Amino acid sequence: MRINLSRKKIRDSFVDKVQELSGQNLLACYQCGKCSAGCPAVMDMDILPNQIIRFAQLGFKDELLASKAIWICASCLTCNARCPKGINIAEVIEALRQILLRNREDHLKVENLSDKEKEDIPPIALICSMRKFTS
Repeated sequence: MRINLSRKKIRDSFVDKVQELSGQNLLACYQCGKCSAGCPAVMDMDILPNQIIRFAQLGFKDELLASKAIWICASCLTCNARCPKGINIAEVIEALRQILLRNREDHLKVENLSDKEKEDIPPIALICSMRKFTS
């Protein structure tokens, strides 16, 4: 993945928005990697939790919002518990989801599910998915 770094990206309003929504100081992270080492979902992520923080610090909006990692996060809060700087990484990931959902960019398209899938999915799982993945 080739990424262009610039002052404009770092000072972009996206970085401020992520910090505002999450209530976290992104610059406190010094990339120890403990969040990624403890994440139970890391095997399926395209961007690791510590990389999500770094990408957010650097203003890589397009890369973050296009990643599947922000949707794979189970919000188990292991990353939060492991962070030596007390950064609530799960809240940063939730802020990224909210940025997309507030723009009506749903991750789950219920109308695209087949009738068979709707029958097979337990109703509570479908409802929980709709809460997490739709606006």
